[in-house]
Amino acid sequence: MQCDEIKELLAGYQDGELDGAQTAQVREHLAGCEACRTELGRLNKVKEVASKVQYKDLPLEVWEGYWQGVYRRIERGLGWIFASLGAVILLCFGLFHLVRDFFLRPEISIFAKLGVAGLIIGGAFLLVSLIRERMFAYHRERYREVQR
Repeated sequence: MQCDEIKELLAGYQDGELDGAQTAQVREHLAGCEACRTELGRLNKVKEVASKVQYKDLPLEVWEGYWQGVYRRIERGLGWIFASLGAVILLCFGLFHLVRDFFLRPEISIFAKLGVAGLIIGGAFLLVSLIRERMFAYHRERYREVQR
């Protein structure tokens, strides 16, 4: 095997993840290749340093800020749900009265009814399109988490 192939297997060799044949090939290659032995030594040092890493406990202020952020997001979510529900109810109420008071009157021209219907349908499509576009952009905003 070539050095490039062996270097791809070194991490697996180090962790004992290779099968018997691959392990034998790596050992045989390491016996005669100083560069790959050096690379394995570097990997061993990285593993040793990584095993000594300890996580620090976060200060109480950080946890309090985290939980306040969670509560704030829940409050905002509930606020949007209730506001959306109210808007849907009012929209349905308004559409009911529009149909009853405008579209069902025989004295109003069919052209006026078609014009108003076109305006309403077009506006609804534009509003839905705008909302979808903003939601798409918001969820893919790369710099949303960057602090100013």
